[in-house]
Amino acid sequence: MNWMIYGANGYTGRLIAHEAARRGLAPILAGRRAEAIAPLGAELGLETRVFDLEGDVASSLEGLRLVLHCAGPFANTSAPMIEGCLARGAHYLDITGEIDVFEHAWRQDERARHADVLLCPGAGFDVVPTDCLAACLVRALPAATALVLAFEAGGGPSRGTALTGVAKLGQGGRVRKNGKLESVPMAWKTRDVPFAHGLRRAVTIPWGDVFTAWVSTGIPDVEVYLSMAPRTIARMRRMARLRPVLRWGWVQALLRKRIDARGPGPDEATRQRTGVEVWGEVTSADGRRVNGTLSGPNGYDVTVAASLALVARVLGADVSGGYTTPSLLAGPDFATTLPGITLSLDSPVSDAGNGPGPD
Repeated sequence: MNWMIYGANGYTGRLIAHEAARRGLAPILAGRRAEAIAPLGAELGLETRVFDLEGDVASSLEGLRLVLHCAGPFANTSAPMIEGCLARGAHYLDITGEIDVFEHAWRQDERARHADVLLCPGAGFDVVPTDCLAACLVRALPAATALVLAFEAGGGPSRGTALTGVAKLGQGGRVRKNGKLESVPMAWKTRDVPFAHGLRRAVTIPWGDVFTAWVSTGIPDVEVYLSMAPRTIARMRRMARLRPVLRWGWVQALLRKRIDARGPGPDEATRQRTGVEVWGEVTSADGRRVNGTLSGPNGYDVTVAASLALVARVLGADVSGGYTTPSLLAGPDFATTLPGITLSLDSPVSDAGNGPGPD
């Protein structure tokens, strides 16, 4: 069945394309630059298409049943690709972790149902492990009203991920309270998180689960934390006071220039020696709580495995159109079917205390 990887020449798209070819799959590789896409197609023996997202995207998706969209920044690229998929009748998956992209896709739910097009952004490390952990925690404690997620990811970001982070520096943080998205300052809260390998300091970040966990579980209060060194957290809080400055064009250009000077992303050796740790906890109004930990390989390897598994699931089943999340599409246990991922949940307890808490 014909499907496409758009942005196949990017760091993550290239990893996915190579693994797809290794498995004997035959996606069409696409992007906006022929000089980048054509050599990759020749190397892997795969068909290619070249088009940008400013024209008639639907015509470029002719004959396709599904698009795996890997070209960021998704805040700029996801909407036109979603429109093309809705017009053409092709299912849409992407690997974003951006809250606004999830929200935009969710708002297209009715249109997607009428078009019988599945919309599932977040088909990679953003947000498969955290989304599935959240769903497993709520399955263990259905009365949960609050969710805290935290993760630690080794190996460093790709160029595209770093550029997305720079673009959002001036926007501050996001959490969900009483079912509503709320803006908060950058590095709003910190807490000590009991990861499987030890206690680590972590800080709130605007991760995609602030949106998706609410869709997946109905839980009204959601916070997401990232493990960071205390000095890095302190630097983030200093930067928060410069939020208007971080939006200035020349400041953004300077930060992008620094990122461009780096490599495209972690090399294979780095990915092999690094991994991810995810921790989560749900609490109910009467003080019950359940927490759990998830461990796995490097986040980019998780993205490759998760996205290809979700592509296979969508192409191999009679799925219904509409917006969905990874855990709703493939089940709460989906993450643990991926190579190297393990999950452990504690039994529910009544003591609402969890040791060192947020400040």
